[in-house]
Amino acid sequence: MSKVTVLKTTPGTLNEDYSRLMHLVGCKKVIPEENKTIIKLNLSWSLYYPACSTTPWQLEGVSNALRNDNYKDIIAVENQTVVTHPWKGAYYNKWLPILNKYEVKFQPLTDVEWIPHKPKTEMLAMHDIFGEILIPKIFIASNIIHLPTVKTHGHTITTGAMKNAFGGLIPKYRHHAHKKIHEILVDLLAIQKEIHKGIFAVMDGCVCGNGAGPRTMEPFIGNVILASEDQVAIDAIAAKIMGFEPLEIDYIKIAHDRGLGIGDVDQIEIVGMDKRDFEKLNFGFKVKKSPIIRWDQFLRMKTANIKWLHHLLFYSPVFKMFISASEFYHGWFWYPAIGKRKIKRFMKTEWGDLFKKYPYGDFPEYKEVKEWDPY
Repeated sequence: MSKVTVLKTTPGTLNEDYSRLMHLVGCKKVIPEENKTIIKLNLSWSLYYPACSTTPWQLEGVSNALRNDNYKDIIAVENQTVVTHPWKGAYYNKWLPILNKYEVKFQPLTDVEWIPHKPKTEMLAMHDIFGEILIPKIFIASNIIHLPTVKTHGHTITTGAMKNAFGGLIPKYRHHAHKKIHEILVDLLAIQKEIHKGIFAVMDGCVCGNGAGPRTMEPFIGNVILASEDQVAIDAIAAKIMGFEPLEIDYIKIAHDRGLGIGDVDQIEIVGMDKRDFEKLNFGFKVKKSPIIRWDQFLRMKTANIKWLHHLLFYSPVFKMFISASEFYHGWFWYPAIGKRKIKRFMKTEWGDLFKKYPYGDFPEYKEVKEWDPY
């Protein structure tokens, strides 16, 4: 039986609660301290938006717990996508001063060595979509701790620990995975089990995202945090808390059926919270799709059997037009016209007050990796 710790928390007790959260589910047994430990951050938008990306208090709580438990070799990583930039995201989400405080290096995956990996596990979709499988060399024989947030997603219903590997194990062209996204997430978990010494996830549900995730969501105050070594189980419990039936979500069901973790809530032990209290948690979330995700899915489906047209739209410079449309919609229309109003309301909550207490620090100096084309 897998275990997932679920705790209620407040802004005033966060650091203590994060430490207790990780200890209750046996983090030290899962994550050997003698190995390099990689904190895989979650960046869904370079700009700050509540519940969109790893929160500063989540990063601080985990970093503080690791340092108190004598972990020495820790780095934090994130990748670049068509909609995110690791350094800009680290600045706007206030990660850099926290990492400096705990002496954790921030390492964008755009400038590390990626090497071929031949999985021992049968792949469901990785070879079909990407051909050669590449992974960061620094991931080999390391621990990894994922820091997702509790939120919905237009492509996968929910997104959490399993989806967070998406940014760590696929270097470029990740948008192609949308054709078989659930199978890809299961493949990525299988790969993680082959290359990492220990896998762990700490999920922040203090502020959750409901609706058209992972960016254009409605912030929801959840006041919960979760942790587990079982990536399937923590995603299942998060889905249950959000109001979904976990085994009706394809990536959870497939991973459960393939023995990569437990997706059946009845087979998961809840630690840190009375079962009756846990069963009362139901945020009643509903998945919505932004216009960008809706059109992406429509065009991929309609052109899937028209190879020349599909290739033209998604494998040629024409695709950059779609990226420009996404950037315009999200960054130039939705964020200033709608998002900022939602952020303003959020900033009046106790979690908004806490976010304001964290400094941005200096805007980072960095060199663009010109040969890194995520399109």
